Amino acid sequence: MTAVAAAPSEQNVLDMLGLAALRAHDAPAVRDRDGAWTYAELDAAADRVAGRLAELGVGPGDRVVLRSPNRREVPALLFGTWRVGAALVPLSPRLPFAGLATVVADAAPAVVVTGAGDVLEGDVGPVTSVEHLVSGPRADARRAVDDADLALLVYTSGSTSTPKGVVCPRGAVEFAARAIAERLRYRADDVVLVGSPMSFDYGLYQVLLSVLAGAELVLTDAEDPIGMLRTLRETRATVVPIVPSSARMLVRLARRGATIGHVRLFTNTGAALTTADIAGLRGAFDGASVVAMYGITECKRVTIAEPDVDLQRPGSVGTALPGTQVQILDEDGLPVAPGVEGEIAPVGPHVMDGYWRSPELSAGRFDHDPRSGSPRLRTGDYGHLDADGHLYFHGRRDDQIKRRGVRMSLIEIEAAAVTVPGVVAAAALPPDGEHDLELVVVGDRPGSEVLDALRELVEPAKVPDLCHGLDELPLTTNGKTDRKRLRQLVQPDLGRTS
Repeated sequence: MTAVAAAPSEQNVLDMLGLAALRAHDAPAVRDRDGAWTYAELDAAADRVAGRLAELGVGPGDRVVLRSPNRREVPALLFGTWRVGAALVPLSPRLPFAGLATVVADAAPAVVVTGAGDVLEGDVGPVTSVEHLVSGPRADARRAVDDADLALLVYTSGSTSTPKGVVCPRGAVEFAARAIAERLRYRADDVVLVGSPMSFDYGLYQVLLSVLAGAELVLTDAEDPIGMLRTLRETRATVVPIVPSSARMLVRLARRGATIGHVRLFTNTGAALTTADIAGLRGAFDGASVVAMYGITECKRVTIAEPDVDLQRPGSVGTALPGTQVQILDEDGLPVAPGVEGEIAPVGPHVMDGYWRSPELSAGRFDHDPRSGSPRLRTGDYGHLDADGHLYFHGRRDDQIKRRGVRMSLIEIEAAAVTVPGVVAAAALPPDGEHDLELVVVGDRPGSEVLDALRELVEPAKVPDLCHGLDELPLTTNGKTDRKRLRQLVQPDLGRTS
């Protein structure tokens, strides 16, 4: 089956920040704990960055690695890098040096940008600081660019494999940003609070969505939930992109004070919010709507739901972006009927250009729709479409297992577990040769009771062999459950098991 949506309006604009500065010169653009810039000031800062990069010899086709926490200079570095025709490679400030060295060896950047106090352990080539780049005189160092030129090199988290760089051309990045903006409808009077790191494209694209709308972007750190909630209250944030871990912490903390009524929209991707998570958000943030989405770095976003779609279509993660398609394919690569599970395959201009310097790996995931010839991504993720084109996500390739002759998704086991009273969060660990299917929960129910409750909710083959209890689930930098680390924590004599 294939779901098709109408194309977005065309806007031939290469510099969305420059346009925003013309439209909203003195409007607030970006804020962090140390200060704020208007759109005019952000535009000037981007020109200063471009000038400094040009002084360093950075130009079209080059890569610029950025290793920085969320701060108001990050948007200036993004647009300044693009203005000299180079591509940004955003990395987490918490990435260990070994990981940084691996990425640098792969990306071969012209320069590595860090904070002034960030001391690197070894040689990674030319290094400069954020402070140096934004301190120069304003300069016009813009270079001509093409839609096919590299805009971003986004490295996947590596939670299930070696990190790989996704090649994101300018045309695909701009198309994706505008299509998402058309669906989410951010407004000029919005205050968009972002705690996700800029190394996670969910966080990075909030820069583009805010600039397209002329909204104010407020940068914080989701790993400091107390500070994030304080900033949310102080800035009267109206839009908050979240992952489940940050949603749970915000709800827990928000319940300690007065109900918050100024948040109008929560968006969710990365991992799905549970029914309890959504109910908690609506209870703690009066009047807020929740938007479910499904995305993957290799095409940024696949589907976006209308606000509160769970109330009418439980489990839906929405419909295809404007101007794109979602296909559901069988094992032979042929479309299946509505309601039939298959591989999720987005088609359209938002599909990126493969993996950096990995033609064989790219050939296995990126192809073209045989009917339209448009770029297509074989995600390896599974789901189904209903008759109206709504996508229902069943699990990622690594979530699918076969046990006792039954094919199942780890996600459905986790979803059942969090419905058990007393369970706050859950993660399923697949069989690996040494271990059978196991479950890890956060909550106050003994593991034996959780398993007893699951026997009433899922078929016997889907009931894990063991249930462990931990105080919290380890997360990747993108807010997803880190199953590698989780397996280590529940080895004998580690963690709290039941």
